[in-house]
Amino acid sequence: MSVYKEFAAGNEEYRKTFGDKGNLAIPPKRKLIILTCMDSRINPPQQLGLHEGDAHIIRNAGGIAKDALRSIVISQRMLGTREIAVFHHSDCGMVKFTTPQLRDILKDEAAIPADSATAADGMEFLEFTDEEEAVREDVKFLQENPLVLRGTKVTGWLYHPSTGKVRFLF
Repeated sequence: MSVYKEFAAGNEEYRKTFGDKGNLAIPPKRKLIILTCMDSRINPPQQLGLHEGDAHIIRNAGGIAKDALRSIVISQRMLGTREIAVFHHSDCGMVKFTTPQLRDILKDEAAIPADSATAADGMEFLEFTDEEEAVREDVKFLQENPLVLRGTKVTGWLYHPSTGKVRFLF
């Protein structure tokens, strides 16, 4: 059974405690961006004591800054964010493969069209081998990127899904 069939019931439960959230402003109240991984174990608002309306949560595979730059620029220029927390995690799937391995998987799929195999050749999957180093690189990338507003506070964090602990790195 597909999960989407549970959405309506889940939404009804959510609406029971919705309160005045419909009046939240579009710009995040805390002027904060949390850049994090798409990993389903990651729930930054809950893990960091934030609430709806406090921050923009930008997610992608690995929480990679280069992959999120478009959203960061929009968040800063159009919606007033001035702080970025790079929020990576241990046991990340991005350390478990390489770009050539994933390209080979795409090419080896029996039903893949030839143009998809060619497209895979040009794609970088931005994997990494060390989670802390990935945080350091993303923090540095954002601090040095001319599209990120000057004076933006950029910090780096590592969450441990096995313990629930969050650790400040930089």
